[in-house]
Amino acid sequence: MGSIHPVVVIWLALAGPVWAAIGAWRLPRVYRRKGLDDSQARLVGGLGGLTLGPLCVAPLWYFTPDLERWYWGGGPGILAALELYALFAALDPGNLCVTNANYVANQISNGLVIGFIYALMAVGLTLIYSVQGVISFCHGQFYMLGGYVSYYLLQLVWDVNPIVGVPVAGLATMLLGFVFERLFIRPMHLGQIERTGEYAILITFGFGFFLQYTVLAAVGPFSQKTAPYLGLGSFKLGPLNLIPNRLVAAAIGIVLIGVLLYVLNRTWMGRALRAVSMDKQAAAVVGVNPLTMNTLAFGIGTMLAGMSGAALIPVFTWVPWVGAPAATRSYVIIVLGGMGSVPGALFGGLIIGLVEALGAGCYPDPSKGAAYKTAFGLVIFALMLLLRPTGLFGREL
Repeated sequence: MGSIHPVVVIWLALAGPVWAAIGAWRLPRVYRRKGLDDSQARLVGGLGGLTLGPLCVAPLWYFTPDLERWYWGGGPGILAALELYALFAALDPGNLCVTNANYVANQISNGLVIGFIYALMAVGLTLIYSVQGVISFCHGQFYMLGGYVSYYLLQLVWDVNPIVGVPVAGLATMLLGFVFERLFIRPMHLGQIERTGEYAILITFGFGFFLQYTVLAAVGPFSQKTAPYLGLGSFKLGPLNLIPNRLVAAAIGIVLIGVLLYVLNRTWMGRALRAVSMDKQAAAVVGVNPLTMNTLAFGIGTMLAGMSGAALIPVFTWVPWVGAPAATRSYVIIVLGGMGSVPGALFGGLIIGLVEALGAGCYPDPSKGAAYKTAFGLVIFALMLLLRPTGLFGREL
């Protein structure tokens, strides 16, 4: 057996997972005993113990400062990332992520590019949840369907850039979402369903199952892919090696998220959606129809899923079961960002994109790293559930 690296021994002695567990377990109790808000205490205590051990945890126990300021979580979070990178560099000094700064920069750029598409997909899911209180388990299948709508549209119309398929796929999936919500989800809000929680899970999961296997029967199990957005190969921008088609897909995600945020914050319809998400009865009193907003939210959510699929089919090959891993990422992202938070879904998508890209790229065996890519995001998901179950932008109920 090889000896433990001295850097690891020093870190475990002064800080590390033991102090992280002590801080995350003990600090919330101290805050509750003093009658203070402890919503951030578990996260700050865990990160503080991981990075500085008793040097951070002990002052927090004694002074119990207000932890709502961003720097209490952000500062230890950045320090934790730097410490873990230093440990990684000490244990594997020959890794490309240690020796080659350009390689790291490329992994970060790849993570950000794909993160915007992840965010677009998750924003639709979190919008549905925030307004309806329903987790749609057919969200991944709408993503898959959007890709196929774009593909077959481009087969019918020649010499058209794949970007034309994005709004068409969005329209098709939105209309299907409207129909599904009116037929199967609205009865739940009208009081016609007794066990609404179980019903929502079963009906959305069943519809997703129906969509996936209907598409499989119609188009077969063969992979498909549209023509690229731009007929260009990768190009260099300083140290970055950029792929034009991924950049276009990311730009589509950025534009659509920006449009959604504008609608939610600057239009009457957006204010109505936010009002229903906060209090349906109060919204009804001021003239907003909650049932109409429920249908609208579900349709917009499915539209964003379909458009994200249409944006990615020129980048990745498409099969009828492509929606399952996409849906899994969406669930992870909305929990990471905070259930019902649109900004949280944006930041959660970027974080998952970065973690997956860096995890796969920095893994000692690159072939295994690609296979473990999804697992890296799930590790962050598990840590967030332990340290802050409400997510980055979530609120205590």
